[in-house]
Order: sequence, then structure tokens, then C-alpha cells
Amino acid sequence: MKTSPKKQENIHIYNRTEHCLILHNDSKNTFEFIIESLVDLCHHDPYQASQCALIAHYKGKCDIKKGMLEDLELLVKSFNKRGIVVTIE
Repeated sequence: MKTSPKKQENIHIYNRTEHCLILHNDSKNTFEFIIESLVDLCHHDPYQASQCALIAHYKGKCDIKKGMLEDLELLVKSFNKRGIVVTIE
């Protein structure tokens, strides 16, 4: 008895890996502006935003948000419009 090979379906596997949005220290923006931007764009509470700004200031960078690449890319554009340097790792 012959068995016919099963038809292979096209299966799309999406990369659902979370990425990190990294805030980098800079000397041109004020703490207040950075904090305001983190609250507006990342929905941080003011305390969390101030802690992230301090970490970036003293350590050079800080992980400010985790998420899907597509979502973080939109945030990068929003931060860049404000003159704030962020990257995705």
C-alpha cells in the first residue's frame, strides 16, 4: 500500500523576540526634558523616568523599554524627533 506524502503547508514563523530600547547619555538635553519624554513616550511614571535618566547619565546608557521590534522602531523615531539618542538592542 502506497502512502502519498503529506502536502507541506507554508508556515510563517514570526520573530517574536523581545528587544530593548536603550537611552544613551547626552550633554545637550536636560534631565527634565528626558524625564518628560520618558513619561510621554514610554508611559513611565515620573519616578521611574528620573531613575532611567540618572542611570543613563552615570552609566552611559539605560534600558528603558522592552518590546517587539516594530513597536520600538516607532519609539526610536519619536525620541529622535525630540533630539534624544536611543537605540534598539
